[in-house]
Amino acid sequence: MRVAFWDALPGPARTALERAGTVALIRPGAFLAREHTRATHVYVLRSGAAKVWVDRDGEIVILEVLGPGDVSGEMEVADGSERYANVEALTRIEALVLPGDRFRAVLNEHPAAIWAVAAVLSEKLRDADELRAAHFPDAPGRRLASRLRRLADRFGTPVATGGVVVRLPLCQRDLGRWAGMGRRKVAQLLAPERLGDGIAVSRTAITLRSPGVLDRLAGDEPDDELVPAG
Repeated sequence: MRVAFWDALPGPARTALERAGTVALIRPGAFLAREHTRATHVYVLRSGAAKVWVDRDGEIVILEVLGPGDVSGEMEVADGSERYANVEALTRIEALVLPGDRFRAVLNEHPAAIWAVAAVLSEKLRDADELRAAHFPDAPGRRLASRLRRLADRFGTPVATGGVVVRLPLCQRDLGRWAGMGRRKVAQLLAPERLGDGIAVSRTAITLRSPGVLDRLAGDEPDDELVPAG
């Protein structure tokens, strides 16, 4: 299972980062970072969610959805490059914010913390490889199911049917932008004739009504392994 940056940190490194940083409250729709700008700060999310996205000739591609314990800005601070993506708050966020030089200083003082950064970068590489591999052969249902499962694991709360509800403002178009397909394809995959009422997407929430619905979406046999968070 995916481990967040904060959870992977040794205790002394957490304490050092808390002392070096300040806590900021970020409203929905605000940007923690903008693509092609110089990185100056690192954000560690304490609560809330943010989407990471890029604009490629007018086409929006969502790369990740960050949640509590995740970090943003560590790559650019490490190599001095420009921000590779936009980071936009989906909900109200509380974040620990550190100037890049303070973040690097804490890592230098606590070398074991570098493994937490390595785990984050490894996860990003693995995720990119998974998405590329899913196109050969093309498996849109599996790609979409993997994104929904990630949301359920990180942000889901239980519902009476045994499934979960994810209270984030992600529409079908957003899911398509994350899974590498158009909104129409997402609608086809989630259509009642395929899944019944198993998955519902509204402006404020995504509801997965049964444990096996993501297995059916992916084309697998239901295995009832969807475990809600909390």
